[in-house]
Amino acid sequence: MTELLFLDDAYVSEFDAVVTDVADDDGVVLDRTAFYIGGGGQPCDVGTLTDTATGAEYRVTKAGRAGGQIVHTIEGDAGPAVGTALHGAIDWERRYLLMRTHTALHILCGVVWRDYGALVTGGDMRPGTARMDFELENMSAEFAEEVEARINAEVAEGRDIDVGSMSRGEADAHPDLIRTKINLLPAAITEVRTIDITGLDLQADGGTHVHNTREVGRINVVGHESKGRINKRLRIALAAAGE
Repeated sequence: MTELLFLDDAYVSEFDAVVTDVADDDGVVLDRTAFYIGGGGQPCDVGTLTDTATGAEYRVTKAGRAGGQIVHTIEGDAGPAVGTALHGAIDWERRYLLMRTHTALHILCGVVWRDYGALVTGGDMRPGTARMDFELENMSAEFAEEVEARINAEVAEGRDIDVGSMSRGEADAHPDLIRTKINLLPAAITEVRTIDITGLDLQADGGTHVHNTREVGRINVVGHESKGRINKRLRIALAAAGE
């Protein structure tokens, strides 16, 4: 069983590990990892694994679940063998931008739920850009501008973001914990990880986030679309540093 370091500390960017298994000659299983494995719309991490004895470096192009294990896909044909000690380093610039983007989506979701009572019907993100769909009947440029002002007020508020957990029973009894129209939590999950933007948004979530909303920076609403009678989309992009 691989220890998932990112669940407790999203800021771990380097780590030491040992290969415990080899998967189909192009991937390795580690005893511990800081590589986010993807999920909830957040892409997995990429980066490198370096043999601490020989200095050989392996490019990790994907990390995810396969065959009940956490597999790190290695670029090229020959990867490290079982028992090899490795030093892992994720692409931190990309990861941190994804952390800011993911938190921006939670701010957006929290504001739209709090102020308009709309559930999420879908979403996706890339580093620095994202979209979220809501169960809304109306959408306009004026609405998008209003939402942009409100989410940036939450960024400026400097709200702390805490990682926690609940039992499945507590989670099922919490009416606002699942913001998607369809509950996507697998029935087998007995302990639910939560992300709490204090005073704004508490949700079940397995992804990586920043410590405080100020780290997100300015959020621009760059598009709005109707995807159906009661399905509307907002697109966001994070402003460049200094904007």
